[in-house]
Amino acid sequence: MEKTDKRGKISRRVRLVDLAKRCEVSVSTVSRALAHEKGVRPEIRERVLEAAREYNYAMPGAVAGQKVIIAASSAAMIDYVRNQFTAHVLEGVRERAAVLGLEVVTRPVSSADEERMLLEEALEDEAIAGLLFLTLDDEEMLAPTRDFAKPVVLVNGDDPFMRLSSVAPCNRAAAAMGTEYLRRLGHERILFLMRRGRRTIERRFEGWRDAMGPDAELAELVVEVDDWLPELAAEAIAARLDRQGLDFSAVLAAGDSLAVGAAMGLSSRGVAVPEAVSVMGMDDLPQAAFHTPPLTTIHIPMREIGAAALDLLRDQMVGFSAPARRIELACGLVERASVGRPAGA
Repeated sequence: MEKTDKRGKISRRVRLVDLAKRCEVSVSTVSRALAHEKGVRPEIRERVLEAAREYNYAMPGAVAGQKVIIAASSAAMIDYVRNQFTAHVLEGVRERAAVLGLEVVTRPVSSADEERMLLEEALEDEAIAGLLFLTLDDEEMLAPTRDFAKPVVLVNGDDPFMRLSSVAPCNRAAAAMGTEYLRRLGHERILFLMRRGRRTIERRFEGWRDAMGPDAELAELVVEVDDWLPELAAEAIAARLDRQGLDFSAVLAAGDSLAVGAAMGLSSRGVAVPEAVSVMGMDDLPQAAFHTPPLTTIHIPMREIGAAALDLLRDQMVGFSAPARRIELACGLVERASVGRPAGA
């Protein structure tokens, strides 16, 4: 809404920052107070609400007590069992839901038919206010969610046509960061180990390609596997060594599980990590620190992805009108012992 000055003229639209300055608190405190979240002292909450009433600020609708469905794809459920990336994202969703007073229910969705049944159920159940689709970017699976009557947000995925809002890590920038780090250490021949298919992983491939530069001969530096199992990664790296010899000094894997497999494959052929070849992962799963040697990796803010996705869904649930948004969270380098300078550098 807009506020008027003493002469009754319309001035600029009131923002959260205006209320924060008026109440001498932070913007986040104002946001929590208006949303009736926990953790705000009663006297501060009343001060914020009074300022909002004075300026006729548009109050957000309450979401406490409503239900959110997390539809977890087959890829998400497999990861939940194997690598725990999904588990940490779900923890972030649940922690944020507890603050907002939302009920969260997780449902596996392995096919388009199951998805349609879930959407029909969500339409019929008035208690369900919105849905989060976790690790889903398949076109066939995305189609039924478009133009759905209730809010939908993609978590750890994206909609290429920007019809749905989404939250994901900055996959392309993260892989570029890892590649550039290896190149600064002196590595020139850097293998990229990946499982193709999901759009978010293709972004990681693009980031490696960006950082390698236009003159690099990239095709022979890509090693693909059919699954995220370390054993398959070990076999792929060992097979490449047998076929082409040690013509690289570093491996950047699209996930920590593949990085662990790469180290296994190198060890099986007597190649020491990091003395002969450096190995780097992406995700920074807790087990990465306990690998031998401890795994250098790119930290993905998994819990924060879940929390941000629920906040984005809440905006839609309370009627905040905005175009679909693609939110990418920054990632960071975690230096451990599996990366060093190339031999002879």
